[in-house]
Amino acid sequence: MPNVICFNNVTFSYPDEEQSILKNLSLSIRRGERVVITGPSGCGKTTLLYLCNRLFPDNCDGILTGSLELFGKDSFSYIPGEINHRIATVFQDPDAQFCMQTVEEELAFTLENLHLPREEMEFRIYEVLHLTGLSEFRHAIIQKLSGGQKQRIATACALIMEPEVLLLDEPIAHLDPYTAIKYVEWLDQLQIKRKITIIAIEHRLDLWGDFFERNIPLNKTEDTTPLQKRNTSIQENASFLANSISAKPFLQEVSFTLNRGEITVLAGPNGSGKSTLLKALCQLIPFNGTVQPERLGYVPQSPEFLFLTKSVHEEVAFGGGNDVDKMLTRLKLIPISDAHPFAVSHGQKRRVAIAAMLSDGREVILMDEPTSGQDTAALSELFQLLDERSRAGTTFLIVTHDMEFAYCLADSILLLNNGRLTGKFPAADVWRNENLLLTHHLLPPKGLMEREACFT
Repeated sequence: MPNVICFNNVTFSYPDEEQSILKNLSLSIRRGERVVITGPSGCGKTTLLYLCNRLFPDNCDGILTGSLELFGKDSFSYIPGEINHRIATVFQDPDAQFCMQTVEEELAFTLENLHLPREEMEFRIYEVLHLTGLSEFRHAIIQKLSGGQKQRIATACALIMEPEVLLLDEPIAHLDPYTAIKYVEWLDQLQIKRKITIIAIEHRLDLWGDFFERNIPLNKTEDTTPLQKRNTSIQENASFLANSISAKPFLQEVSFTLNRGEITVLAGPNGSGKSTLLKALCQLIPFNGTVQPERLGYVPQSPEFLFLTKSVHEEVAFGGGNDVDKMLTRLKLIPISDAHPFAVSHGQKRRVAIAAMLSDGREVILMDEPTSGQDTAALSELFQLLDERSRAGTTFLIVTHDMEFAYCLADSILLLNNGRLTGKFPAADVWRNENLLLTHHLLPPKGLMEREACFT
């Protein structure tokens, strides 16, 4: 099969950066291939995708040397925007690509840019919604949907252009485990049907099975010790109380207590109300009920909403935090400490927000998907930091779809479904309860299955 993308000794540098983000990169991707790009956070994976779709260097001041061919032609021979209906992209942060209010309007807007007649637009919208299982969301307001639902809608917006190449930047990062596997199965059938070329960036390869034909590593990840299940450090006195928390129109009354030093994972299907609950607890949206204490640390799903300063170092130190340089070192942020927080990778942005909260001395910290975009080394260090802080008395409530991370870290699990709290359970009771896992779109963690296999 012919090459659709070909890098020949490509080097790419951002303005004012001494080191090139990509250096002497050569690779080719054939038509119809399924390729995954791997490597540590910040190594240039997203930059590579942006070169493939001509977002870079058209929309930044970066310096590109070497040659890059798209469909057998030099990439510079395409005018801005010309290539984007043949090479479609699902971005790491789906919010970054939405322009319209509702799902239907967003899909129609995409087709209007292709100058399609109205009759064909209607057929394409119906077809892609049916194909992606999103028909019920046709008239939904996008910003009221969960992160996982937005991810699927962003994929539908890319597919409606009927592209030859689909670029995916961590497409299952915000999907619950069950939905992630269904997404991979659906993408598999789509690729077989349409013979589309798929290039994905991914850290969570275990959920993809044998989907990819080839792995292109940009950098070797540091060797790290596999996560081990932590010993509990809960102290027998309550540090956090949520009493009858509800938020219109979806979140029903939720009440629970967390003890000092307890690490609790909040889990459930996409759209079940997890992020809404965290925002209500932090008093970021109108809600009923009471929360104690009122002053909480919070790392949102889109960490850039926290940023107020012009450098990573200033951001971590902004709240008057302690041991800022030590925190930057442990979360591998020293190399970008002078960079603007908005100019670093998605995974690095998340670590900046985490570092700021951990340095701020809050007694209770809420985190929404802290593992998204993190490589193995970063996950290992995050695990160690949370374990240490819990032993010092910090209480954590964490939304995550990473079941391995949750298995190793969590003392207890809060299960949420359709806006209602199923209950709070000891973590060990959840992993072996098939009914609870199934009804909340969860899977047994890989670590549990491997450990149990050793004793059978």
